Amino acid sequence: MLAKCVMVLGTTSGAGKSWLTTALCRYYARQGLKVAPFKAQNMSNNARVVASENGQGEIGSAQYFQALAAGAVPDVRMNPLLLKPEADTHSQVVLMGQVSEQLSRMPWRGRSAHVWPQIGAALDALRAENDVVVIEGAGSPAEINLHASDIVNMRVALHGDAACLLVTDIDRGGAFAHLYGTWALLPEDEQRLFKGFVLNKFRGDATLLAPAPQMLQDLTGVPTVATLPMWWHHGLPEEDGVFDDRSVSAGRVTRTVAVVAYPRISNLDEFQPLKNIPGVRLQWVRSPKELAGLSQDDWIILPGSKATAADLAWLRSQGLDAAIAQHATQGGAVLGICGGLQMLGQELRDPHGIDGNAVGLALLPLVTEFAQDKTVCHTKTVFSAQWPQGGARWSALAATPVAGYEIHHGQTRSVDTSAHTVLPDDLGWCNDAGNVLGVYLHGLFEEPAVLQALFGADAPTLDRVFDGLADYIGTHFTPGFLDSLVR
Repeated sequence: MLAKCVMVLGTTSGAGKSWLTTALCRYYARQGLKVAPFKAQNMSNNARVVASENGQGEIGSAQYFQALAAGAVPDVRMNPLLLKPEADTHSQVVLMGQVSEQLSRMPWRGRSAHVWPQIGAALDALRAENDVVVIEGAGSPAEINLHASDIVNMRVALHGDAACLLVTDIDRGGAFAHLYGTWALLPEDEQRLFKGFVLNKFRGDATLLAPAPQMLQDLTGVPTVATLPMWWHHGLPEEDGVFDDRSVSAGRVTRTVAVVAYPRISNLDEFQPLKNIPGVRLQWVRSPKELAGLSQDDWIILPGSKATAADLAWLRSQGLDAAIAQHATQGGAVLGICGGLQMLGQELRDPHGIDGNAVGLALLPLVTEFAQDKTVCHTKTVFSAQWPQGGARWSALAATPVAGYEIHHGQTRSVDTSAHTVLPDDLGWCNDAGNVLGVYLHGLFEEPAVLQALFGADAPTLDRVFDGLADYIGTHFTPGFLDSLVR
């Protein structure tokens, strides 16, 4: 018996596919079913380290969280193709968890025939091992310029004979036109797979929608099975983009955490827990003006980057380098993670043409050299028990155990004794003053011990978030509809 497939497609990017897929994974898992997520191709610089045939590989963060919601062990089959944008016209291609230089050089349309066999095989394998596979599409299935080379939307739906849901963002306006137009542009064999339309991010009185849902059903034969109210605080990291101020935690703000949002920011989902810490304001900054009001108690974070040298050049072009240096000089806390750590050093050296040479911000006495081989691994370690005198900004982390993941090409070393090692194996350093910290380890703020050390607080667990999502769709979908899709 092969698993039933339920697929979430969207009329646009940002319609709500990722979180709805996550919610469905937890919903079906709570029915006692064995569930796995699947997305054939994801384009994102938010990635996680998971199991693969070669040991460890990368998948999109959204599929990682969906696997956790399903109660499944994340593995590369759940996102067989990951595209990590390095420029507006170029992406690094990760196939079955491993970087493929050949595919990275190949034209977009020419790639489909080469990758489809492994995508189809990954879906077949998951179907053979599970009761339900919840599939996420990408963008819109009605991109008719891409339909012939599709490997992520309707080709996947047909391959798995999936029961398809089409979700739209009604807050943008034009929702019924989006739903009808998407359906109408598809051939009949694909139209028949659609079992329900979903209106997402609705604000107002749902009775005012009538008679549009019935008119749409008369035209398409597809019922509108859910109207989901706007929900700002569901607690799941957004797959793409950055968070805005509507997600600030309740209560009086006592600390601002300013994350520099450069163009190729990566792994921004790891900051989601900070949004749930009482008194913490998470702010995404792109200009010196946004840093001007920070106090010594506030933090600046340089996050990961898929193009470290290019993002460092952008940072300088905005004048952010001087603003960051001023904050550090005045004793304010600065944290660099992965690419951000590399930027904090003195120099980036690129003998193999991986990322680019650059002069760093020189806030830590470090030099990074980009290597051809990529480090992709899970890591468990412990922060040093010894921190430099006056290191109160970060010394609360002393002797704290931490688990996370590494995804980087660069290898970094210290060049003088003013770089204090705070994580072993060249994973972390701080300066003499103890207020500038750089680490290679992603996922710090997902560790309860770290949150306790730095804030004396806990964030909601992922299980609570996933259960909340499942409860939400259970309340707002037509009774019995979701269960009917897998019977």
